[in-house]
Amino acid sequence: MNGIHDMGGMHGLGPIGHDPDEPIFHHEWEGRVWALSRAIGPYGRGVWRNFRYELEQIPPADYLRMPYYERWFTVIVNRLLRSRFVTPGELATGKVDPSVPRPQVPPASPPEPGAIPGASRLNLPVRPRYRTGQQVRARNMHPEGHTRQPRYVRGKRGVVTVDHGVWALQDTTAAGDRVGGPQHVYTVRFAARELWGPPASPRDSVYVDLWEDHLERV
Repeated sequence: MNGIHDMGGMHGLGPIGHDPDEPIFHHEWEGRVWALSRAIGPYGRGVWRNFRYELEQIPPADYLRMPYYERWFTVIVNRLLRSRFVTPGELATGKVDPSVPRPQVPPASPPEPGAIPGASRLNLPVRPRYRTGQQVRARNMHPEGHTRQPRYVRGKRGVVTVDHGVWALQDTTAAGDRVGGPQHVYTVRFAARELWGPPASPRDSVYVDLWEDHLERV
């Protein structure tokens, strides 16, 4: 979907700072939010929508104001309230109300045979659609759900430089369902002027990793 979360390529946001000694978590509460996100997973099986999609539903003004893990915490709180695992009163007081009935937590189950994992390379015999050195165009797509295709490359031409093999497509519908099967992922080189026009340096390029469903033949 299109929204303020997709800030890549936007003007006026300043340089991206890099701290080689940056800690994993800047504050203790950030680590707790990470742990919470891992712990509540079984509670929402078949109930909650796609996590990335829910992040993208945060109002733009709040999204820009919040640090990274505050956005995560916002999604966690909204999920628990919506599913009635926590009441507004309990959230305000920090105390459990024993009189409130709780939904049943589904038991943990092993992955189904043949289930596609998340962000990991797959050893599957899938034929590539494109080859190294081939010109391609990033599709001009505007899905309602979550997509890993950056908005600033849509409709732009580039050249395939690397084939990274087969991976599970991470795009989903708003309901969290996958929208494509395992496919090749490529690094595509886009000339800076192709992306941003004459003001960009003719010597610069941007390399973007894209799934096959994000690309089309020129």
